[in-house]
Amino acid sequence: MSQTNSTTYLHHTTNRSHSRLMTILIFLFLSLFYTVSHARTLNLIVQPILGPQRSIEFYQPLAEYLSKQTGEDIKIIAAVNFPAYWETMKKGKEYDIVMDAAHFTDFRRNRLGYTVLAKVPDTVSYSLVTDEEAMILDPEELIGKPIATMSSPGLGGIRLNEMFPNPLRQPIIMETPNSLAAVDKVKKGEAIAAIIPTPLLNSLEGLNTVTTTDPVPHVGFSVSPSVSKELQESIKKALVNASKTEEGKKMLEAISFPQFVDANDKIYDGQAALLEGVWGY
Repeated sequence: MSQTNSTTYLHHTTNRSHSRLMTILIFLFLSLFYTVSHARTLNLIVQPILGPQRSIEFYQPLAEYLSKQTGEDIKIIAAVNFPAYWETMKKGKEYDIVMDAAHFTDFRRNRLGYTVLAKVPDTVSYSLVTDEEAMILDPEELIGKPIATMSSPGLGGIRLNEMFPNPLRQPIIMETPNSLAAVDKVKKGEAIAAIIPTPLLNSLEGLNTVTTTDPVPHVGFSVSPSVSKELQESIKKALVNASKTEEGKKMLEAISFPQFVDANDKIYDGQAALLEGVWGY
């Protein structure tokens, strides 16, 4: 082989090697970019009954448990208050996993295509309470007097409006950011009564129950349409089996729930009717 041909051969060989190397590097770069760009944190939003910061802290064990069981990065999110919560819901703001009251669960199911996976067992109601020293036996005695509550369309605010349908015979509504703040208003004498989730009474003392509302299905877990069927099954399995493992039992104890049970869309069917009359429904 002549020197010229030899040089030409080496040149082409070098170019081919260089081209292959560049192709491999570009492929690896694109693969890395694809992986990073498609990796995301799944958000789990809870209704703001305890206030945003307290909610995040309280439900952190649930996020950590689900993250470990599903292999996904799951982060707790909490709204500032119910008006803000409702506003994002009406606009179709997508959250991957939602732990929510019955009327909101049904709304998301009907309007936004969410799928119900699991729920807290049984039902839940709201109770109208006063300080234990207050001699109030009927809600009618509270007309014209201050009642502390989270605002509508939180279930407490909705239930309170149902108790006083006559616009001329209303209590004075004191809106609070969460149920604990409503109870605090009563304890400080700033409100005569408060309406709070009945299960919360298990951790509170010094309160008298005036009346308790009709129950609705307890809090449910639903997922957005963007969550894959495979991941839906993984989340559902982790929730329903939580009470059967040590890790799950520790999580349930931390967030004060006995267990989660299997659920479906039918359980919450019709609950969104509670939102009728709420602005934007």
